[in-house]
Amino acid sequence: MKKIVLLSLALAGIQSMQAQLMQDKENYTRGDTLRGSLRTERNFDVREYHLNIKVDPVKKHIGGYNRIVFVPQQKLTSMQIDLFENMDVDSIVFHGRQLPYRREYNAVFIENKNGFQKNKKDSLTFYYSGNPIAAVRAPWDGGFDWKKDKNGKPWIATAVQGTGASAWWPNKDHQSEEPENGMTIKVVVPNGLMDVSNGRLTGKKDLGNGYTRWDWKVTNPINNYDVALNIGDYVHFGETYKGLDMDFYVLSYNLEKAKEHFREVKPMMDCFQGKFGEYPFKEDSYKLVETPHLGMEHQSAVAYGNRYMKGYLGRDLSGTGIGTKWDFIIIHETGHEWFGNSITSSDIADMWIHEGFTTYSEVVYTECRWGYEAGQTYVNGLKKNVRNDKPIIGDYGVNKEGSGDMYPKGALMLNTIRHMINDDDKWWKLIKEYSETFRHMIVDTEMVLNFFEQETGLDLEPVFDQYLRHTAIPVLELKREGNGTTYRWIADTENFNMPVDVSVNGEKIRLHPTEKWQKLDTPPKGISVATDRFFVDVKVGN
Repeated sequence: MKKIVLLSLALAGIQSMQAQLMQDKENYTRGDTLRGSLRTERNFDVREYHLNIKVDPVKKHIGGYNRIVFVPQQKLTSMQIDLFENMDVDSIVFHGRQLPYRREYNAVFIENKNGFQKNKKDSLTFYYSGNPIAAVRAPWDGGFDWKKDKNGKPWIATAVQGTGASAWWPNKDHQSEEPENGMTIKVVVPNGLMDVSNGRLTGKKDLGNGYTRWDWKVTNPINNYDVALNIGDYVHFGETYKGLDMDFYVLSYNLEKAKEHFREVKPMMDCFQGKFGEYPFKEDSYKLVETPHLGMEHQSAVAYGNRYMKGYLGRDLSGTGIGTKWDFIIIHETGHEWFGNSITSSDIADMWIHEGFTTYSEVVYTECRWGYEAGQTYVNGLKKNVRNDKPIIGDYGVNKEGSGDMYPKGALMLNTIRHMINDDDKWWKLIKEYSETFRHMIVDTEMVLNFFEQETGLDLEPVFDQYLRHTAIPVLELKREGNGTTYRWIADTENFNMPVDVSVNGEKIRLHPTEKWQKLDTPPKGISVATDRFFVDVKVGN
């Protein structure tokens, strides 16, 4: 398990890209708690997974086992492993004997009257089979995506963020848990097809029964929802670029198209490694894998389904024209390798840590390629996608994320903090140190806040609180008073304070508003608030 630190469907022009997990609930069930909370039965660290399954495309059936290597943090007589209730548990074997178990919702409670011993490294093998849930509209609903390519050959992928990795393989399905020593993934598929999974290909074996097994090894810790199968008529090309192995797996008939289109990966890697630090999974290589669904940030095997188009299926989410200069899925999903896969939130309530930073990586790439003004134009174009419908931070302990505003609003908050700092050398140093300091770690909002405050010396708690825990953005109220103007913040956060730049009769100055009225010797009509650099509203009164 990673160290725990204490301290995307788009409706173009209407709303932002959102994670597939956006399902509002008025009430939570015990099933939500079993999935979302770290209960006693989950008080163990996973060290390794060894997944070995067979996929039958005709019957849409899978079967096999997962050997789980773990260390209990206390003596446990019952251990919770998650597997969706529609899947069959064939047996659970521990030291050569089958253990009894009981099922409740999507949780499997494995009983051991002798107990799993505290701090003792051990393992069990979980055999299972069944027809996993099929995604109707992957990746926006989770499960197996059973498709065929244009030649009629099976083309299959998994995409389960939010839905849960336990939709198709047994594991400790909580976002804070990642196997410390990585995992092996062995997938048996019909001859003539290839499976591409995470990590590096270590071999393949013709089993002599019409099936071939493809073996993959992941060295680094990995999010459960990132573990992926991609099965199809794939061909491979790749190269080593500045010390990083880059591999591309595409449908055979798209090879030449892909070779041309994926040229964008090199300037992207130059940009991201320059701004965020070395690619965080170098040992496992970087891969793009063509998929029948739009895309997903599957660690070291980024799913790509943008049909070799610029923008988001040819559209610009910013509405500025800049978003069609680059391939949205390549840039956004690869940005997740740093923000989401390397730095992972401990609870999906804090998913803004994944999506806000990764949406900001789109701004970073734009700035790397076309300059600061282009980046600012792009990020400001995202404002139209902010709905301010509910807080960005969701409910903890019940597997519930917050508003889809975590994408654009999260990026706009970061852009605001950048301009609060008002020193780009410090800003880029901060972002890089954040990425490198918490490489391969589990984090939460408080950790991010504490780090940003420590490194900047700024009081950022009111800013984080307002943008992340409340619906509205801060409003700078200007009111004419005599020949001048009084001004203050209107915000939900008590004692809200945040500097903001304004132009007074053409001269740029910095104000330090609070919730109390302050005076400026210029009438409102002579004041222009820098809303292009600070994500705030302005209210002008008489």
